[in-house]
Amino acid sequence: MMQLIYHKPLQLAAGLAARRLPLLGAVPRSRSGYLRSAASLDVRTASRAGASPAAPATEDVPAATAAVKPPRQKQQKQQKHPQVKEKLPPPSLADLPTSDESEELLRIRHSCAHIMAMAVQRLHKGAQVTIGPWTERGFFYDFDMPQPLTEKDLPKIRKEMQRILRKNLPFIREEVSVEEARARIQGAGEPYKLEILDTIVERDPEAPITIYHIGHPGSEDHWWDLCAGPHVEATGDISPNAIDLETVAGAYWRGDEKRPMLQRIYGTAWQTQEQLDGYRRFNEEAALRDHRKLGLELDLFSISDSCGGGLVFWHPKGSMVRHLVEEFWKNIHLQRGYQLLYTPHIAKLDLWKTSGHYDFYRDSMFNQMEIDTEEYQLKPMNCPFHISVYKQGYYSYRDLPVRWAELGTVYRYERSGTMHGLFRVRGFTQDDAHIFCLPNQIEIEILGVLDMVETVLSQFGFKDFEVNLSTRPEESVGSTEIWGRAESALKSALEQKGWAYEEDVGGGAFYGPKIDIKIRDAIGRKWQCSTVQLDFNLPERFDMFYISDANMKERPIMIHRAIFGSLERFMGILIENFAGAFPLWLSPIQCRLVPVNAAVADYVAGVADKLRAAGLRVEVVSGLSVGKAIRGAETDKIPVMCVIGAREAENGSVAVRTYAAGDLGTMSVEELVGKMAVANSSRAATL
Repeated sequence: MMQLIYHKPLQLAAGLAARRLPLLGAVPRSRSGYLRSAASLDVRTASRAGASPAAPATEDVPAATAAVKPPRQKQQKQQKHPQVKEKLPPPSLADLPTSDESEELLRIRHSCAHIMAMAVQRLHKGAQVTIGPWTERGFFYDFDMPQPLTEKDLPKIRKEMQRILRKNLPFIREEVSVEEARARIQGAGEPYKLEILDTIVERDPEAPITIYHIGHPGSEDHWWDLCAGPHVEATGDISPNAIDLETVAGAYWRGDEKRPMLQRIYGTAWQTQEQLDGYRRFNEEAALRDHRKLGLELDLFSISDSCGGGLVFWHPKGSMVRHLVEEFWKNIHLQRGYQLLYTPHIAKLDLWKTSGHYDFYRDSMFNQMEIDTEEYQLKPMNCPFHISVYKQGYYSYRDLPVRWAELGTVYRYERSGTMHGLFRVRGFTQDDAHIFCLPNQIEIEILGVLDMVETVLSQFGFKDFEVNLSTRPEESVGSTEIWGRAESALKSALEQKGWAYEEDVGGGAFYGPKIDIKIRDAIGRKWQCSTVQLDFNLPERFDMFYISDANMKERPIMIHRAIFGSLERFMGILIENFAGAFPLWLSPIQCRLVPVNAAVADYVAGVADKLRAAGLRVEVVSGLSVGKAIRGAETDKIPVMCVIGAREAENGSVAVRTYAAGDLGTMSVEELVGKMAVANSSRAATL
């Protein structure tokens, strides 16, 4: 029995979560908050992401960043670059809701994916359709095209979409049998849809099979797609002036490099043109903050294909920032009762077989190397190394908890096109820590971790957190008792912090529950950073134990914990959050001295010595006019610049200008040194 239903909005009582896995029209989001398609591996075009057209791009980076063109390699003559207007508040995402935050926008974006597919098939005969979901702030659709699309095709496709919108065609839902759906798909010559239908039936033989029509069946303006919805009632519900097509990308079907390379069109859709204009302004701001561009311009780091993709070379200025981050991290860990570890970069393959990484994580590990007839492996994780240190000792219940922390560099294989600046690399340093404790210590240890997360991240200006708690999945290791105790401890710690959190029931790893913490940057983007993960699996695999108060061997509870996630990724977030203008305490160069002429060179050198003696980072530049020196300091985002001429040398003073506030007038050298020293020691942003 076939049934045609003119689509009406669904009731929202069940919430959006109940519809996060529609049968066809959308793909699941990852727990990190960004779209991660199970059916395709995103591949940005060379014009947008600097990769070859056949190279897949990163999936865990906000689209506003991923679509930015990468910087050109530095030429002998550095081109001028636009300045981020720090003194004006940057555009924010607060007024640009995600699909999860707005039921209406979710429907608009999903419907636009269908409308775009309809437009593409009208303009490009022979184009075959695959999937077309909504995304966080837009939509995409993947096509198998007879001829490759380019971005020059997008205006024409957008114009056809606007024509369809203005016709106010109805969206009609039809439920059909599997046989009827198969017959229609075969008749339409859509092999990818047939494969999706088979997947649906294999997953759930009783699943309803639905088709959504645009326009009335049999009419000239008619198009249909296998889809679970939801959609708007009619195309006229979408403003033609509130949609845009952004870029063309590539995507392997089903995320498999051995399957066909498809073409993906990304778009965005909003309720009003004003929202679209705001989204465009936000993207412009995000482009100015792109850490790849700023990293080159500010001489912070480089990634050279000639040396190896995904391998970061930290330049002196970037190394100084990283050193300051690491120093702060180490000091606070020592203050909170952690001990530091240093472990090797490779180990025998047997270690990774014992841990289970070789069985479950092999595709993300580099190939093994043979040493003295034995196989060794570059480490993809630090955890087994910390366990190895634990097993070298002998612990009673009185010795626990044990807290060990390491800035450990790990190596993971990433496909050539998936890498993205500092956000996705092949070699990176995790701020790893492991706590080995008793079951009754879980809550206090978790609370201590959350306190440290708040202290560390707030020091860098991140105070707006989004917290998620993931609980026991259907398949898991460990007793019901220990899972219950662990989950209760996590919830209690979060409640003691007064942090609101969302519970992802059944979303935990098979070996333990976890807490994930996202931060929000200066322009409102969310970034996954901190993770607190309990582990009931590795202590069992490695036969870890402590001696209990009953003189029995017992398994310790293992807590994995990271605050930054990785230093490389966190540095990329910092660069974009500050738009390259680091706070004074974190800036690689805190003060630049500019002598007006050679006659004051000795005085300037003395000022520099006093600043350095106070532990401040200072440089002296000469041979520039005052105007050029000021522009140079602005370009390099130097927190404090001092111009020194004959009058200043005579009076024992300096003329001070800051990046944050501009001209501060004249002050004595002692006053400057004192103010900067206080700002530096208190980790202040400016004077």
